[in-house]
Amino acid sequence: MRIPLLRIVPDDTKFDFMRFRRISFPVSALLSIVAIALFFHNGLNLGVDFVGGTLMEIQSKQGPADLAKMRSTMSSLNLGEVQLQQFGAPTDVLIRIPQQPGGELAQQQAAQKVRAALGDTVDVRRTEVVGPRVSTELLAYGMIGLLVAICGIFVYLWFRFEWQFALGAMIANVHDLVLTIGFLSLFQIEFDLNGIAALMTILGYSLNDTVVIYDRIREMLRRYKKMPIADLLNISVNSTLSRSVITHVTVTLALLALFFFGGHAIHAFTATMLFGVVLVGTYTSIFIAAPILIYLGVGLGRQEADEPSPTKFEAEVTKMGKPSGVAKPAAAKR
Repeated sequence: MRIPLLRIVPDDTKFDFMRFRRISFPVSALLSIVAIALFFHNGLNLGVDFVGGTLMEIQSKQGPADLAKMRSTMSSLNLGEVQLQQFGAPTDVLIRIPQQPGGELAQQQAAQKVRAALGDTVDVRRTEVVGPRVSTELLAYGMIGLLVAICGIFVYLWFRFEWQFALGAMIANVHDLVLTIGFLSLFQIEFDLNGIAALMTILGYSLNDTVVIYDRIREMLRRYKKMPIADLLNISVNSTLSRSVITHVTVTLALLALFFFGGHAIHAFTATMLFGVVLVGTYTSIFIAAPILIYLGVGLGRQEADEPSPTKFEAEVTKMGKPSGVAKPAAAKR
């Protein structure tokens, strides 16, 4: 039973989404170029997982943390460029200690120096130490895992649908990843293993939404063999629009709750997810993944295939017998 008050999108929508492809494609191309330029200019704010070092999360016991005093204290320890960042409550501070020469033992000693310098004025909530070898392996394996996932998705879609659908989904997914990486580079959001997890989740979510639309398109291609491809794509997107909107609204509400109340540990993850899933993923599934099938030649041979060739027609006549208009031998004797 459907509740009318919860019907966000009517069932009989008739939006002409394909008309906007002349706008969405150039805009997406421009944004992708900007995102790539940001990546090469700003780079990514790699976390401790990928560059090595020590991460300490502390809480001041004496009211709001005095960052200026803490920076002065850290500079006297000769530990390199120690970064301090306030997050959450005014008493919470995140300290990043760069990689120290001497391996993991030197990192632990650096963390102990910081603890001793701050004394009893703070509570140390969390301490993470990552060595240079481990950080390099994590970054390499994370990138390899992302590429393997993309290739696996491409192969699966090729067997599940057709090569045009597989290529269209891959272009849409790469578009999502490029824009998300540009977003991370622009706002210098910390990129660590949680960032890899966010990119993988964006891939899966965007792909799921795209496959739902593609499955409807394939169904329409079998049902309407002479309908213009642009009209057929519009019908397919409109018929899945209600499902897409309701799903995205639900995911958005969950991510907003995590973003505002989930704490600093997952703040970068939820920010990346909000951008990649809600803003980019929704737009890509409708305005990139579906209309790009027009340029990939989906359904071009449908009208020709619908009309039987002479050879096929003759085979049907042979199987069924002569047509009714041919005179029978008995009638000829009369």
